[in-house]
Amino acid sequence: MPEPWVSVDEVASHLGVATDSVYRWIERKGLPAHRVGRLWKFKLSEIDEWVRAGGDHDVASGKGKRR
Repeated sequence: MPEPWVSVDEVASHLGVATDSVYRWIERKGLPAHRVGRLWKFKLSEIDEWVRAGGDHDVASGKGKRR
C-alpha cells in the first residue's frame, strides 16, 4: 500500500513543533515538501529521513519547542 500524503498540521504534530516551524523549514532548511496547488504535502518517511540527516538540529536532538 502506498504511503499517504500528509498535511502541514500532521507534520507539525508528528515532529512536536508549531506549524510556523514547518513553513520556515520548507523555506530555509530544505524540508522535503511537495506543492499541490496552494497546499504543501509531505511523506512522513521523507520527513523522518530529513530529521535523521540533521535537517534541523533542534528536532533531531529532541529540543524542538511547540508554541
